[in-house]
Amino acid sequence: MFEQAFRNIDDVLRKEAGCTTELDYTEQTSWLLFLKYLDGLEQDKADEAKLEGKRYSFILDKEFRWESWAAPKDKSGQIDHNKAQAGDDLRGFVNLKLFPYLHGFKQRASGPDTIEYKIGEIFGEIKNKIQSGYNLREIIDHIDELRFRSQKEKHELSHLYEAKIKNMGNAGRNGGEYYTPRPLIRAMVQVVKPKLGERIYDGACGSAGFLCEAYDYLSARPNLTVSQFQSLQTKTFYGKEKKSLAYVIAIMNMILHGIEAPNIIHTNTLTENLADIQEKDRCDVVLANPPFGGKERKEVQQNFPIRTSETAFLFLQHFIKSLKAGGRGGVVIKNTFLSNTDNASVSLRKLLLESCNLHTVLDCPGGTFQGAGVKTVVLFFEKGSPTLRPGSGQARKIWFYQLDPGRSLGKTNPLNDDDLKEFVKLQKSFADSPKSWSVNAKEIDQATFDLSVKNPNGGEVVTHRSPKEIMDEIAVLDAESTEVLRRVKALL
Repeated sequence: MFEQAFRNIDDVLRKEAGCTTELDYTEQTSWLLFLKYLDGLEQDKADEAKLEGKRYSFILDKEFRWESWAAPKDKSGQIDHNKAQAGDDLRGFVNLKLFPYLHGFKQRASGPDTIEYKIGEIFGEIKNKIQSGYNLREIIDHIDELRFRSQKEKHELSHLYEAKIKNMGNAGRNGGEYYTPRPLIRAMVQVVKPKLGERIYDGACGSAGFLCEAYDYLSARPNLTVSQFQSLQTKTFYGKEKKSLAYVIAIMNMILHGIEAPNIIHTNTLTENLADIQEKDRCDVVLANPPFGGKERKEVQQNFPIRTSETAFLFLQHFIKSLKAGGRGGVVIKNTFLSNTDNASVSLRKLLLESCNLHTVLDCPGGTFQGAGVKTVVLFFEKGSPTLRPGSGQARKIWFYQLDPGRSLGKTNPLNDDDLKEFVKLQKSFADSPKSWSVNAKEIDQATFDLSVKNPNGGEVVTHRSPKEIMDEIAVLDAESTEVLRRVKALL
């Protein structure tokens, strides 16, 4: 039922002149899903209060509740189309009354960690792009079919929502900013091993994939106590996100995974001065794929001891500073970081090696990230236990693993969990294999701190796609081109 409802929603959005990309589809579905979810949450809390003989104070005024404007019901529980608005009336209500009312919550909220603040933040950042009030009515009717009440329902919806995010990530350069392959995230979580009671942080959270996977990892523990579950809900997962669409998607994604009021802040993390991070602000675990290739203004660079316009390098400094002593990190970064000779790269490698134990480097093949032609590595490190201790002659070993799925990765051949099983298994003991080896940090050039990945067992393995893989890729690209042309013609 859920899958069909999502298909029906996308079918309507494809007819909508105001929505032309997968990013638009996901954004517009998200704000409606959020309001439907909020209605169910409020109804549940009102029922609980009634059972306890108390009165529940609703967040939204009656006129702006889902049951009033979106889905008024008749006595049989069906949508009362005599009361439900459509056409220009519905569009006018949403644009001129509903959105301004919801945006006002930001000013009225007691703090940024409240659901009221998040309501205000979301509806101040996105706009209703559904220009036809009749299309909007049809989409609302499909959204109203969805239920969020049970964990099973939330679990199924979360999978469908993740599929939408993945499609958005495959939709081109901008969409790819929001999507890190989930098999890679799951492997990173298994290596970092977050524990109950720890604070887990992603300062460039995108669609919150790292936080959601870490939540799934921890919530699957047997015999969770009420206190532990409450801690997972409110005191474990923290994120920051600069972009409006990603912020909205992150909130909705975490809600569907089971976190009622996610601790996601809409902000540019890099505008914070590193010197202002105090012990109380630090976390136990960092899991992140910060944006690379971006450029930050000079005034933002002033917040960092190693000044560079490269966003990923600024984020890495932020993450190191944000970890407690003994805290663990798993961070994706371009593989050129390992060998670049510019001052910022050299200084940052030196900082990483002298302030953290960089114990593992995972070298990912091209095609790991759809829509991004760069190669990446994942750095795994522990703060406060240096890989290199200057002047002491002491050094640790760094374990490298060269991921080689044995095929070229692409849209028709994405990374999967099986591809990473060997890495996760061997990493536990830092075992040598044809794909893995260790380097004593004393062997690293003390002038450049070059960490280039060079497999002593035969170097990089070049894999060639089979004719079928190439034809499948061409078929996907042809289908995408046809769809783009269809949309262009529809707009003309």
